Amino acid sequence: MPAAVIVLAAGSGTRVGAEVNKVLLPLGGVPLLARSVLTALAVGGVTRVLVVVRDGEQDAVAAALGPHLGVAEVALVVGGATRHDSEWAALRVLRDDVASGAIDVVAIHDGARPLATTGLFDAVLAAAREHGGAIPVVPAPTLLGPGGAVPGLGAVQTPQAFDAERLLAAYAAADADGFAGTDTAACLERYAPDVRIAAVASSPVNLKVTWPDDLALAEGLEQPDVVGS
Repeated sequence: MPAAVIVLAAGSGTRVGAEVNKVLLPLGGVPLLARSVLTALAVGGVTRVLVVVRDGEQDAVAAALGPHLGVAEVALVVGGATRHDSEWAALRVLRDDVASGAIDVVAIHDGARPLATTGLFDAVLAAAREHGGAIPVVPAPTLLGPGGAVPGLGAVQTPQAFDAERLLAAYAAADADGFAGTDTAACLERYAPDVRIAAVASSPVNLKVTWPDDLALAEGLEQPDVVGS
């Protein structure tokens, strides 16, 4: 069944110290956002890619993506004040396709994670179809405490994928209640508690560019064929 990918690019990026939205910064000559979008477009079975942008940045985002898309098409959606609001704005655009069954799974990805691979997308989409939801997790190192070894908590990443119908219903219920979750999984846990969210093994390479040093680190990790790999 076809899937949709929502790429979030409506943040400010103030912590990275840039004068522009951090997703527009270049990595190997290609904007971070363009790398995320190109990877999403290369995933088998993905038929729709939506990019959520801040109001006023539509032209800047279009200019950053245009030279790299070729004949591919993406939709730009104006986001909201919070991550939850931005996700809900994109899900409303997909509502008809979800209702008709044209899309069965939706993946949500941070535009500032430019090193995610198609393999990771494939894994979370497959797990979401099997379980209802899936999130990439990087195991944290074991810590040593007074009582001995203590397992560390895993770090959660994106792309995260969920059953489209259940996801849309959860966000519609949240909208009616005025609830805003800190992330996608939080909304599912509140309004669709029977949905099992599976953990999919990921890698620290799939970093999110948040601080100035992160961009330099991504430059060191970036491989020539990382987009679509």
